[in-house]
Amino acid sequence: MIRTFLSGAVATGVSMLAATAAYAQEAAEAVAEAAAEAAPAAAEAAAAVPNPGNNAFMMIATVLVLLMILPGLALFYGGLTRSKNMLSTMTQVGGAACLAMLIWVIYGYGLAFGPEGNAFISWGKFFLAGVTSDSTAATFSDEVISEYVFISFQMTFAAITAALVLGATVERLKFSAAMLFTAIWLTIVYFPIAHMVWAGGGLLFEMGALDFAGGTVVHINAGVSALVLAMFLGKRSGYPAEPMPPHSLTLTLVGAGLLWVGWFGFNAGSELEADGTAGLAMINTFVATAAGALAWMLMERFAGHKGSALGFASGVIAGLVAVTPAAGNSGPFGAIVLGIVASVVAYFAVSKLKAKLGYDDALDVFGIHGIAGIVGAIGTGIVYQPGFGGPGDGSTAMAAQVTTQVIAVAVAIGWAAAGTALAAVVTKLITGLRVTSEVEYDGLDIGEHGERAYN
Repeated sequence: MIRTFLSGAVATGVSMLAATAAYAQEAAEAVAEAAAEAAPAAAEAAAAVPNPGNNAFMMIATVLVLLMILPGLALFYGGLTRSKNMLSTMTQVGGAACLAMLIWVIYGYGLAFGPEGNAFISWGKFFLAGVTSDSTAATFSDEVISEYVFISFQMTFAAITAALVLGATVERLKFSAAMLFTAIWLTIVYFPIAHMVWAGGGLLFEMGALDFAGGTVVHINAGVSALVLAMFLGKRSGYPAEPMPPHSLTLTLVGAGLLWVGWFGFNAGSELEADGTAGLAMINTFVATAAGALAWMLMERFAGHKGSALGFASGVIAGLVAVTPAAGNSGPFGAIVLGIVASVVAYFAVSKLKAKLGYDDALDVFGIHGIAGIVGAIGTGIVYQPGFGGPGDGSTAMAAQVTTQVIAVAVAIGWAAAGTALAAVVTKLITGLRVTSEVEYDGLDIGEHGERAYN
């Protein structure tokens, strides 16, 4: 009987141990399965933390673009005007930039980079809905940066583009008209073009158009818009018979230097992280600009004139504009060629084409930003190829890429021209465009703002 009892007890114990082992195995499998399911989520959460180095780099780049506007562009434009319009010009630059910043956070970011949209526009994230200090924006690799930093960076692009347009219309455009036009123009011109070129799902983005830092979005857009607005506005009183030389080339050169410095944020920052491509954009911003500056002065010499400070400053801007779409899409020697070619073509546009067509683009926004932007955007399709030292992998034939670039340029020109014409008509109906002849004669500093730059 005892033997039977012990045998039963042993059998029962073995069964219990087996059941416990089976349960433990099932539990272990369940834990492993749960861990496997949680691993991707954990990895995703870890990947969503902004890289501190890239975040800091982008914050610096954003502030550098602000430097381009104030004081860079304000001084560059202001020095090119007559002294009686110095403060008016600087105030229009600053006012347009500030208005653009506010519109950007209200609805501009949502229209350009919202989570949903079509080929021409996005929607959502108005008033930055859903954006917090923990929100992130993807870069071109597996890294992310703070979404607030990305929003701020793109905000400065909208601000400087709006300010660039007004260089063509200085010395005769009302301040109220400048502000109203800026609001309308940003809404129907800048935000759609930014979406088309830079946002996933955008028409030109999906076509494979190359625009590293704003050849189409900023410079062609601003240049064409400036020309159209200047034609709606009409010529300055006395132009071209009356001499209207810059009142301070010293300030213009200071502004050009600040623009060049700030442009490193513009170009290198467009990589969105501090990597080798940002370094490539940096060196290209050096060499293309240097080539453009010297090429313009050489053209002056070939034309029988002395190499001038104004020519140097103009060549600096032409080189910067040309390399903008190619900053991370070209090797250094390709960038040098782009700087030279764009500077030469822009020189002829300013010195020959402008006089022949008779338009009054006061500060040559179209002649430099528009023309050099077109050369740079189309030329990017060439210098991108590995055979020309570019970073392309050769998967897209040069002819195909150049064709895509030409289409992108044509779309930008057409959209900017049509949208600017509409914005100008609406602004004229509401506020009028020009100051009175008396204000224009006395100067917009006194007439529009009640102050003088110099006593």
